[in-house]
Amino acid sequence: MLLNDERRQLVDYGKRMQADNLTVGTSGNISIRSGDLIAITPSGAAYDELTPESISVIDLSGRHVDGQLEPSSEVPMHTKVYQHTDAVAVVHTHPLYASALSTLLDEIPPVHYMIALLGGPVRVAPYATFGSPELAENSVHAMKDRYGVVLANHGATTYGESLSKAYSRSIYLEWVCQMYYQARLLGRPRLLPEDEIDRVGGKLTTYGQTVEPSTT
Repeated sequence: MLLNDERRQLVDYGKRMQADNLTVGTSGNISIRSGDLIAITPSGAAYDELTPESISVIDLSGRHVDGQLEPSSEVPMHTKVYQHTDAVAVVHTHPLYASALSTLLDEIPPVHYMIALLGGPVRVAPYATFGSPELAENSVHAMKDRYGVVLANHGATTYGESLSKAYSRSIYLEWVCQMYYQARLLGRPRLLPEDEIDRVGGKLTTYGQTVEPSTT
């Protein structure tokens, strides 16, 4: 079976995506690239019923090359991201707060410094029908110099150098959207200046701990 490990990761993260309220029903999709092939969740399948065998494998042109089910309807968007970035994984979600703000804003503002994980304020791409080449093009254009994008009247997409990074960025993007929404209920929130987001972005590149393997 092609991309066995990648397919197993998608099954695991698909279940997490629902538990983390990043999507509803069978909406949303996840993919991982390995060389010239991409493992991607299938179209219209329940996440809790996915198996590695049901995960689709496509090539960079979007051609279905393996898997029992048809690949996600958002294949054009996933392949476009891989063609225009150094992404190893792409996570497309339909989270409540990002989707709600996509109907009101042109950009998710820097209400919290963790937006630096996305490269700065996250742009809202113009609306286009799901699964269309127009949506794919709008997404990549709005994602320039960013690791994520919000899709007008639709949802959000993030990418990363691993599935863990791409997924983490989806979590933080939705959290920042929720924070902005809650703050706006109380008034007009203070926003952080661009130079502070750049400063935090630099600090976050070395943030966290690495556990060295034991030599005993």
